[in-house]
Amino acid sequence: MNGNPCVRKLARRSRYALLVAALALLLVQTLIVWNFSSLDSAGRDGGTRSREKREDRTEGLNKADRMHSRRGLQKRDDPPLPLGKASVRHKPQADVYHSHRPKEKLRPDSNNNENSVPKDFDAIDSNSNLGPRSKREMGPVGKGRRNPDKAQAQSMTEKSAKEVLKYPPIQPRALGHNYNHTHIRNPHPHMPTVPVRIQGSNEDPLFHQSNKSTRSLPPDLETRKEPLQCEISGKEAISALSRAKSRECRQQIVEVYCKHKERMLMPEKVPRYCPIEGKANVNVHWDEDTSDASPPRPVRIAFVLVVHGRASRQLQRLFKAIYHTSHYYYIHVDQRSSYLHREVLTLAGQYPNVRVTPWRMSTIWGGASLLTMYLRSMEDLLKMTDWSWEFFINLSAADYPIRTNQQLVAFLSKYRNINFIKSHGRDNARFIRKQGLDRLFYECDTHMWRLGDRKIPEGIAVDGGSDWFLLNRAFVDYVVNSQDDLVSSMKRFYSYTLLPAESFFHTVLENSAHCETMVDNNLRLTNWNRKLGCKCQYKHIVDWCGCSPNDFKPSDLPRFQQASRPTFFARKFEASVSQEIISQLDSYLFGAYASGIPGLQAYWENIYEQVTDGPASLSDSTLSHYHAFARMGLSRATSSLQGHPSDNSCRYIAISHPVSVHLYFLVDQFQGYLVRHVATNRGSTQLESLETWVTPRDHFTLASPPHPTNRLQHIQIGTDWDPKERLFRNWGGLLGPEDDPVAVQRWSRGQSNLTATVVWIDPTNVIAATYDILVDASAEVTHYRPPLTLPLRPGVWTLRVLHHWSPLGQTSFIVAPLEFHRQKPIQQVDALRLHGGPARNSYMEQSFHGLNPVLQLPVSLVAVEEAEANAGLTGASLHRWLDRLLEGYWSASDVCSIGPSACPVMQRCRLTAWSSASPDPKSELTPPRADGRIR
Repeated sequence: MNGNPCVRKLARRSRYALLVAALALLLVQTLIVWNFSSLDSAGRDGGTRSREKREDRTEGLNKADRMHSRRGLQKRDDPPLPLGKASVRHKPQADVYHSHRPKEKLRPDSNNNENSVPKDFDAIDSNSNLGPRSKREMGPVGKGRRNPDKAQAQSMTEKSAKEVLKYPPIQPRALGHNYNHTHIRNPHPHMPTVPVRIQGSNEDPLFHQSNKSTRSLPPDLETRKEPLQCEISGKEAISALSRAKSRECRQQIVEVYCKHKERMLMPEKVPRYCPIEGKANVNVHWDEDTSDASPPRPVRIAFVLVVHGRASRQLQRLFKAIYHTSHYYYIHVDQRSSYLHREVLTLAGQYPNVRVTPWRMSTIWGGASLLTMYLRSMEDLLKMTDWSWEFFINLSAADYPIRTNQQLVAFLSKYRNINFIKSHGRDNARFIRKQGLDRLFYECDTHMWRLGDRKIPEGIAVDGGSDWFLLNRAFVDYVVNSQDDLVSSMKRFYSYTLLPAESFFHTVLENSAHCETMVDNNLRLTNWNRKLGCKCQYKHIVDWCGCSPNDFKPSDLPRFQQASRPTFFARKFEASVSQEIISQLDSYLFGAYASGIPGLQAYWENIYEQVTDGPASLSDSTLSHYHAFARMGLSRATSSLQGHPSDNSCRYIAISHPVSVHLYFLVDQFQGYLVRHVATNRGSTQLESLETWVTPRDHFTLASPPHPTNRLQHIQIGTDWDPKERLFRNWGGLLGPEDDPVAVQRWSRGQSNLTATVVWIDPTNVIAATYDILVDASAEVTHYRPPLTLPLRPGVWTLRVLHHWSPLGQTSFIVAPLEFHRQKPIQQVDALRLHGGPARNSYMEQSFHGLNPVLQLPVSLVAVEEAEANAGLTGASLHRWLDRLLEGYWSASDVCSIGPSACPVMQRCRLTAWSSASPDPKSELTPPRADGRIR
């Protein structure tokens, strides 16, 4: 029986419509993935034309490289290669740092070109082996690992069909691809290793990301009731939509993009009010001999301190150095720095001329929120009728004065009508391009998203440079309160600009009636070392490459004394990297502290506070380590301080999570962790607050007998590697099964290059990874993070460095099992999953068991059985396993009591030289003296 022909036709049309919809969805997804994968290349080049040319030149080579890179790799299930079988190694791109400074034509005071984008921006490689890995990336390598870009794009496609973002379908168009070069070589054709690219690494973030930002929408977006709808055809905007986390952020991106597309967002022409052509050329002079003379009418300064992080003692030391009763101090603490905010509130309560902003923002590097924060601070200061100030100076906790307040006041009193601001130089077109001023940016989800191109407004000269400046009150009042077209247009323009604080004030000043008050000097000395500082370290928060100054070291002291231009502040200083240089500068300015004062060479920095942070702020691995460290202290109290075996007065049981944790440094060397915790005394059942000092032990050894040509000096394993300062921010290398470790090798200089082979060995003698690094003759540091499949097997790992398969040195390190999972005691089902190692013992797609005979690594069934048994441990058995592992790599150096103790031999923390409660005269705040100063 035949069916109704209309029904058959309708069914065919339905199937056809479904097929068309599926194809359209596939095209959209493919377009998003292509665009997202090419985002990095877009940020490094000056324009689309240069990108297309580069892609044309490299496409052929890239195809060949991709084919060659598949050869010689042994798969997991393949039989081991015979020793004569050829293998492939990639020639690494040198991740090598030199001790000499880059050859830049800078003035002796290094105060030129003080902006935060790379000097040779087009040449910066934004890809990095040390980039953050998403959760999706932590699965098996190869076929089992899901492409994070593709996953994000697919997720975005699914979300956009359900949410408010109802823009028309994106039309596919041909897009170029960007692939990395891979260099092949075969130095040891008889052994298989994993090919590796050693590259310049990005720096971990200065701020941690938060879910929400306090930055409000620009006024032109707040007033619109109905969301704009338009065709999202720009690849940067598509990429931003695919990566934005919140629905609100995606909606705002659409709004901004559509308004820009309709030419409703940017001012097209802006008036210039400066009466002169070009840039003003005002010169100021510095007379060291007369700078201490008191002016007849000294200026009063409003210091705006913009601080974040946890270095409260360094901030207090800066405050002591710049404080005077004649000036004013307005402090903004980042919204995510709760501990520091608490400390700053305590500081402000001690001095009537110190105030803390009643509002807080989550400012990010390069974000528009930073400019918003400055303008809001300026507005607050202008409204404070009881604060009569004449100059605005912004400082961070990483700044320090290199001249006294008296010298600064004498200088500014002479030039009270001048604005001190540092410009980029002469090539304005290049500055616009490398600063991204010709690109549209928008900040939401604590990220600065690049959304496309834009034009610089006509009629004005765009300027910029450093975002650290000294501005007089008249100009501050102008930028805050003026309603003229220049100021209002520039506020609109810079609401969608990368690094706006590095250009807004410069551009307004140069084009306003105040232009003749501009001096091209911000009175700062900045430690730029672009070879180390320009590694695209902020790409996790900004769709661009950026630079950061290096920290000053003790060898830099002569630079402060020999500064030829008027200079009153320097940056950056970081006491956890080098407190000695701060102490040297402090003694130079104010005189040395009396000898014998305790704590002068010690530095403490809080990294955890239960009241302000809570256990949820800690990773499971970190929390597990802290609990184990606390137990080490209690064990020391029992064994070392116990008077009699039957006496329980010095026996303790730990209660709850640690109260606080500090880093402890002495003479610029990391000395360990100070863990404060609460325990119950078995003898008196009273609660006591104890602090335990645990110190790390180094297990690095050179090959024996030592070879005279061996350049290897040290090996370190850890996470959170900072290539700019060449140290681990995860002090002591606390590693857990879900961490991605980095191997760092330090070398002495040699006469020629060498090739080193690095081998990672897990606790059961499974070779997890092996790769080559090319160490050039002048190299000092090399580092690489192998893409290991997680979880790592807990236990003692070994890392060996060899040359032509002859040992150069090795180290061992601990991957600690987790005592907690999501801040709660771990259950057996989670312990088996996290402590059992990767599936099939395969840390990478390649198998390396053919190397076991060469490296003399026998397969130990006992070790395998022990690892399997330990994987299911929980409770007290897990604690004993964790403590036993850490005992060989950490030791409890001492323990003390914060308050009264029932243990008669327990020392008081305030009387020790190491405790965070011991005296620290460098940062202790005291009432002002008769001369108005603290220091």
